[in-house]
Amino acid sequence: MGSGPGGLQLSYSLSRFGVKHAVLSADEAVGGMFRRWPFFQRLLSWTKPYVQFERTTREFERYDWNSLIADESRHRGVITEIMDGSSNYPSRPEMERSLTTFAERTGVRVRLACTWQGTRREDDGFVLETTDGEYRCRVPVFAVGVAQPWRPSMPGIELAAHYADTRPANTYAGKRIFLIGKENSAFELATGFLPWARQLVLASPSPTKLSITTNSLVGVRARYVQPYEDHVIGGGGVTLLNASIEAVERAGDAFRVRTKRSDGSGDLVFEADDVIAATGFTAPLQDLVALGVATVGRNRLPAQTPLWESASLPGLYFAGTIHQASPGLRKHGMPSNSGGVNGHRYNGRILARHIARTHFGIEPARPVLRAAEVIPFLLGELTNGPELWHQKAYLARVLLADAARGIADDGVRPLAHFLDAGTGDAVAATVEENAAGDIYPCLYIRRGGDVREVLLPPNPLLDYRTAENERQLADALAPLLAS
Repeated sequence: MGSGPGGLQLSYSLSRFGVKHAVLSADEAVGGMFRRWPFFQRLLSWTKPYVQFERTTREFERYDWNSLIADESRHRGVITEIMDGSSNYPSRPEMERSLTTFAERTGVRVRLACTWQGTRREDDGFVLETTDGEYRCRVPVFAVGVAQPWRPSMPGIELAAHYADTRPANTYAGKRIFLIGKENSAFELATGFLPWARQLVLASPSPTKLSITTNSLVGVRARYVQPYEDHVIGGGGVTLLNASIEAVERAGDAFRVRTKRSDGSGDLVFEADDVIAATGFTAPLQDLVALGVATVGRNRLPAQTPLWESASLPGLYFAGTIHQASPGLRKHGMPSNSGGVNGHRYNGRILARHIARTHFGIEPARPVLRAAEVIPFLLGELTNGPELWHQKAYLARVLLADAARGIADDGVRPLAHFLDAGTGDAVAATVEENAAGDIYPCLYIRRGGDVREVLLPPNPLLDYRTAENERQLADALAPLLAS
């Protein structure tokens, strides 16, 4: 595994279950990705230090998208101690320091400058070949990130620089810049180039999606919309083009970019001083595909089960941003937030529990709730549970109806796994959001093998601890509580 956020979170969580493990890192520092990116030095994910909850509480995590999570209150909200207050969005160096601080305080042990070179199966486990020798393990977990530059196949794409190779902004002063792509990385660059570039063109076949119109994190985030506004009002020398890129060619010291408009209205040719492919990243899987790991999607991420195990190579798992390839239900078309720290940090905790139980026989604690506690507990989780808010319709709080013990708290689980693989009477509570932007609680009640969906009404203050919801839950859960 790697020493980025995904590897650190999983390592900490495994240690809480007493599972012996090692963290291997090719970098010479913790959180290596954040020593380079984002290019313009400030993250998309916010942390709001001053809210109604103390920074050391679990509830505060809903307002802190960047800290790794810990069971001990003294290790929570680490990044709030590091941010300088100039923005709700941490700078790249602040994020790097927060990861290092978390690792130091929690005692995560990382083997640095240890590059993974190969993988093979042996007996009942795996062997990782590294620059530091061979490591044998029963369960390998790859938290290698989605940070390997990816380029689509098109004539001349090799002539374009990639986002990862962008130069300092002032070197683009007075230049005509053509950006291939119209997602967050392209708009991040465009926002940074606005004070410098003479002309900016952003092109891709599909129209630009904005998060403020999709009512989700799908699309360009609000802090990068200035280039979009400049295009809409016809000022600032910014053009957004719905077109395929037919070819990138050299034109003396400059470039010529040939495009075909998506509406069929013809071809356009652009002269540019610089062409940058803001076309995304993939995961450095190395020999895992040859070993049997199937991949999916444009960026060829590893196909995974709802519990982040390779769908084609049992016993091998993934952690961190790669979890975005385990899509969940995608209810109303909404994806998970597993591509960000705020989402995959919870996946990491669940994965550690799953590995501990499945491969090492370590059963998690399942506290028992009295019948009178069930409804207030669920409504409290739906209102303030950070896992449910950061991973809407992806993670759920699960209560089991145990004939011997009563109602037991099974913790937070992937909703897809609960629906597809679960048995026994139980309820899963999650928060959902539809395409219109309505946010509301949803319960999935399983009884006798059948699953019934119960929607609760939205609340403008997002507080679901109401008398009406208590009545609805009491009716919906009555058979479960009586069993």
